[in-house]
Formats: sequence, structure tokens, C-alpha cells
Amino acid sequence: MITSNGLEKLGFTPNVDFILQDDGDGVYIKEWNVKERSQPTESEIETAHAEWQAEYDAQAYARARAKAYPSWQEQMDMMYHDQTEGSRTWIDAIEAVKEAHPK
Repeated sequence: MITSNGLEKLGFTPNVDFILQDDGDGVYIKEWNVKERSQPTESEIETAHAEWQAEYDAQAYARARAKAYPSWQEQMDMMYHDQTEGSRTWIDAIEAVKEAHPK
């Protein structure tokens, strides 16, 4: 299977180095605009896509944490109150997110 992610993992830029198209029978490289490198085989693209997918999957916790963290405005407010009131609201909030979404 040819994917943009696989080609990008190989160092190519979409809509510059290549253009993909799917006419209903599967994705194919419609245009190859790289003169100094030959077009990779479907097997090379599939291998690169698998590597990209593994890296993407390994970062699932980071994407989940990014959604779960309070906004930076809320965090600043928590830090202010922690400093002025001696509380731990910010640390507790951050630790809760990290515990809910471990590496």
C-alpha cells in the first residue's frame, strides 16, 4: 500500500516531490517529481509506513496528555495560587494527567 506517510518517512515532500491519487482501485503515485532519486518501490514505502506507524503509536500517550492538560492560562493561575497560598494544585493536576496517561 502506498501512503503519503510512508513517502514522507523516506524523506519526500507531498505535493512537491510526489502527488498521490486514488481512482477507486487503490492509491498510486500519479506524479513523481524527484529527478535525483528513483521512485521507491511499494515494498520500501510499506516498510517506511510501518516505521512511521510504530513511531506514531509510541507517542499516543503524549497526544492524550496534550489534550488532558489544563490550558496554560489555568496552569498559570494554579501556579499563582500555589505560590501565594502554599497549595499544590498545579503539581497535583500535572501528576494526575501523567498518571492517567503513562509513557
